[in-house]
Amino acid sequence: MYNFSVKPLVATALLFAGLQTIQAQDYLVNSLKNNQSANSAAAFKFTDVINIENTPVKSQGSSGTCWSYSANSFLESEMIRMGKQPIEISQIYTARNAYIEKGKNYVRMHGAITLGDGGALHDVINMYRQYGALPQSLYTGLNYGTTTNKFAEMQAMGQGVLEAVVKNPNGELSPNWIKAYTSVIDSYLGEVPQNFEWKGKKYTPQTFAKEVIGINPDDYVELSSFSDHPYYSKFVLMVPDNWSLDQVYNVKLNELTDVIDNALKNGYTVGWAGDVSEKGFSWKNGVAYIPAKNVADMTPEEKEGMFLGPKDELEITPELRQKAFDNYQTQDDHGMHIVGIAKDQGGKEYYIIKNSWGASNDYKGYMYMTKNFVKYKSTAILLHKGGIPSSIAKKLDIK
Repeated sequence: MYNFSVKPLVATALLFAGLQTIQAQDYLVNSLKNNQSANSAAAFKFTDVINIENTPVKSQGSSGTCWSYSANSFLESEMIRMGKQPIEISQIYTARNAYIEKGKNYVRMHGAITLGDGGALHDVINMYRQYGALPQSLYTGLNYGTTTNKFAEMQAMGQGVLEAVVKNPNGELSPNWIKAYTSVIDSYLGEVPQNFEWKGKKYTPQTFAKEVIGINPDDYVELSSFSDHPYYSKFVLMVPDNWSLDQVYNVKLNELTDVIDNALKNGYTVGWAGDVSEKGFSWKNGVAYIPAKNVADMTPEEKEGMFLGPKDELEITPELRQKAFDNYQTQDDHGMHIVGIAKDQGGKEYYIIKNSWGASNDYKGYMYMTKNFVKYKSTAILLHKGGIPSSIAKKLDIK
């Protein structure tokens, strides 16, 4: 998942033109500015049904690290659920470790796998298991005078190193290529403290994760819903940013939102990955839905009023969802954190979503996403297995 979202041909053009992450992000921001209605907030009357405690909204800056910000926010809420004092976990420490592992895979796959900022929700769990964690205050990733993440130069430098390795000019790889690649990453993000003091006690990243954060990575699973795989089985989610080729559990379409509802009602938040490039997604207005009428067929007045109060939605079917995924209309372009449920003035339910673009919209960094949008545009969800209804967990053989 990236912090920007463009459809395939545009994305390909951007990448091959060598444009930096910040430019691609600007593309998304500008497109979302065109996807709003004046006074939208006044036209919606949202009432919280469930609002689970979570940590303050952050900004990922000019980096494609939404997956790390959203899933680490999820882990921070897990700490709260477990009765712990939440700690802002270093999102960039997680990302840094994923970059190292991604580089290894890139070389093993002769360059035929995704590289760059993007990642998946499970990357946070995997990096936590392998590398532990750091408090954000001890590893900000701001190592050369910037005040926000700005990773385009680092990614270009790292890719150059890896491409040289893949060419294998010596005919045999030296043991130093990984050191060279790691040094590029650490030159920009900072070297990792192997030992540090936190509140009067000394830790390593591994002991900090175990003793202070205290989650068990084996308790977390990813689910999705696609009709081209058997339900209640596991499959490799074929999206570019699943560079580790992790598997997800497959459930039926309505069960995807049933799982989210059950989790929230039992105090579990949910990590969300999906596509935010739809015309029914407005970051500024803080609302996401699937219009019943094709936007291309709307009158100028209908387009202008898209976010002026609740609207009818398209019925989402497994076939429609699968077709959108197969046609690249649904991509893994963003990750966010589901923290609650709200109702509009007509009683319709929406998920309360925490984003990582700062407190820069009408709802100070949060938004309201309909269940139909989640059914149509999700690529995967991440949650504690205790949040899954027992009937579905049994079908998935999750204990």
